[in-house]
Amino acid sequence: MSATSPRPSAAVGGGRPGRLLSIGEVLGELVGDFPEISHSKIRFLEERGLVEPQRTASGYRKFSTADVERLRLVLELQRDRYMPLKAIAEHLDALDRGLQPPAPAGAPLMAPQAVADPAPSRLAPSPRLRLRRSELREAAGVGEQLLADLEGYGLVVAEDGHFGADDLEVARAAGELAAFGIEARHLRAFRTAAERELGLVEQVVVPLRRHPSPGAAGRAADAASELAALCLRLHTSLVRAGLDRLT
Repeated sequence: MSATSPRPSAAVGGGRPGRLLSIGEVLGELVGDFPEISHSKIRFLEERGLVEPQRTASGYRKFSTADVERLRLVLELQRDRYMPLKAIAEHLDALDRGLQPPAPAGAPLMAPQAVADPAPSRLAPSPRLRLRRSELREAAGVGEQLLADLEGYGLVVAEDGHFGADDLEVARAAGELAAFGIEARHLRAFRTAAERELGLVEQVVVPLRRHPSPGAAGRAADAASELAALCLRLHTSLVRAGLDRLT
């Protein structure tokens, strides 16, 4: 699409033309309402045809006010109505053609309670936390033997004599599972599964990180956090489906 041709995205937003924004400036506009937004998320939505920014002669993306409002609408439909991208594309197509979009009848009511709080599109970094051994035991409510077992199976790992936020969550979960008779040795399968998922992420991220282009490290980090979140979403959905069959 040329820069002078009519743009479908102008149907959404309706704002008067203004200066064009870089992808970084678009992030600045949206991150307050959508903390999980990222460069790669915007590029993904572009690849799916949900937004069509202009391109400079050098190939850089330039977003109009209407493009930003279109992105905002897409993100709101995902977050607030749990609409899949296909339905969002149909919604936008109706707006572009001056039609009334089909109402997502009952979408919030039909959404299972388990996914009322949708999974993040990116896996946020763990909060910085450094706990001594005694502090971890107290915060997690576990005894020395369970903590020693978790260490022995590689489920928690002390660095410089301190445990982090993820170690605390693992210990807490292990303590609660212990009440059902599930021991630390039974949890090795979780570590193995996590390592396999990380192996899949690594296959994608390592080539991205090694690319000689500027910003490759940032793109690799974005991809890693998004892939990890997708793995968690898939894992949760599979467990939920299995639980439904079990119960």
